[in-house]
Amino acid sequence: MNSFFPERSIKEIAKVIVSSVDKKSVSCEVSVSLCNYSDVYYNNVITKDMVFMGATAKESEIGKFALMPNDVVITKDSESANDIGIPAFVESVPKNLICGYHLAILRPNKSIDAKFLSYALQLPKVARNFYRYSNGVTRFGLTEETYRKVTIPFPSYSEQKAIADLLSTWDEAIEKTERLIELKEKQQSFWMTRLLKKQIRLKGFNQAWTACSLGELFTERKEKDFSNLPLLSITKTQGVIPQNLNGKRDTSCEDKSCYLRICKGDIGYNTMRMWQGVSALSNLEGIVSPAYTICVPKDNVDGVFMAYLFKLPRMIHLFYRYSQGLTSDTLNLKFHHFSKIKICIPSLKEQKAIASFLKVADNEKDLLERLKKLLIIQKKGLMQKLLTGKWRVNHKIVNQHMEV
Repeated sequence: MNSFFPERSIKEIAKVIVSSVDKKSVSCEVSVSLCNYSDVYYNNVITKDMVFMGATAKESEIGKFALMPNDVVITKDSESANDIGIPAFVESVPKNLICGYHLAILRPNKSIDAKFLSYALQLPKVARNFYRYSNGVTRFGLTEETYRKVTIPFPSYSEQKAIADLLSTWDEAIEKTERLIELKEKQQSFWMTRLLKKQIRLKGFNQAWTACSLGELFTERKEKDFSNLPLLSITKTQGVIPQNLNGKRDTSCEDKSCYLRICKGDIGYNTMRMWQGVSALSNLEGIVSPAYTICVPKDNVDGVFMAYLFKLPRMIHLFYRYSQGLTSDTLNLKFHHFSKIKICIPSLKEQKAIASFLKVADNEKDLLERLKKLLIIQKKGLMQKLLTGKWRVNHKIVNQHMEV
């Protein structure tokens, strides 16, 4: 077998149908479901179970732009060159599902498997060529020339099917892992709400909770002149992380002498966004922008427990109430006002027990998140090898897909 596959242009292997159906509804037209740009951009597969926007279309438009199983829909134009040519395989459709504006239908001929086509369009080389042969400066769009010049690998039909089936196995594993993550998140939310609001008690604990102010539980860390420590960022969902991992441009000052030290076990929060829930327990030592407030748990409180408590909606509402400022852009919660907030907490022993219970669920979710990332990396590697022909599917498997 050859090491690499021949290539064919999109125009050679599929009929290209560019939609002109907009989102407007007209009383004299037929009611339809509209597959929009976001439906394609955020989903690898289109199914009849998805929720689509309602719209109307002419009978002639329904005949021309109705989606069919085994179509491939791609994003046709966008303000970003990275967002054109994004594919979605059409697995099943509800009645009168119409391809919307800013999209194009690729209807494969008998020489190409639709699912294989959808995978092949995701190759980095294909994405680069979509950009290379697109039109536009501030808005990029695919043209007739694009479909003539952009090529994809073209193995035999039976090998296309075999490759698509193998990659589908990884897609199914990723999808199942995502469902498990969603389930874990729901379980975590359930237990957080019940345990932190005293609706459920862990076995062996029945003492009354004690009312106190946050000022009785925390002191403020104001230590500066630690420029030798690494720069950290406090995030809403990722915790305290190195600044270069937060996906944002580094806008910090060159002189970091006024930056605040944060230590392992501290809770840091964004002074102007605490009312939005931007706080986290730190497992790292470093420095953060003066825009953050650093709270040090006293001996009578468990930092992990409090970090969970600070994520409850009722606590976030309290942070909003105690924040100072006339508009949302100026709201801030400095330690002075933070310290006045009144709460009820259990004994230190029960705090630690609740924190340990919730941490187990967190760790389970983290393991699933890591598994998902690993599966995505594996799939990308397999796509690059299998779709280009660098790796070939075992001939016995290919033969199973031979047409009778």
